[in-house]
Amino acid sequence: MSPRAVIERWVEAFNAADVDAIAALYAPDAVNHQVVADPVEGREAIRAMFVREFAEADMTCLVEHLFEDGEWAILEWRDPLGLRGCGFFHVVGGRIAFQRGYFDRLSFLRQQGLPLPTE
Repeated sequence: MSPRAVIERWVEAFNAADVDAIAALYAPDAVNHQVVADPVEGREAIRAMFVREFAEADMTCLVEHLFEDGEWAILEWRDPLGLRGCGFFHVVGGRIAFQRGYFDRLSFLRQQGLPLPTE
């Protein structure tokens, strides 16, 4: 499966809050690094991260642009509340091996009515 096709499936699973389908798209030793937090290592830890995040917030990914370059997919997204971000996905053998994401965490927390960091 091409990197673009993998990320198209990822977006579908994300928008359905289907953590099992999301986790299945990652390699067993994958790393998900959202730059606003420490990297999460391993498929099961990534799955657990999504379980926590979907329990805390109503998240939707609206694709603005989706590009593919070799083993990489680049996703520019927005959500219904106006938050924007981008993600870089290294896809090897049809599985996400590495993901890095960029978004404004403070805006996300404010929009979702979640507690703001005190530091």
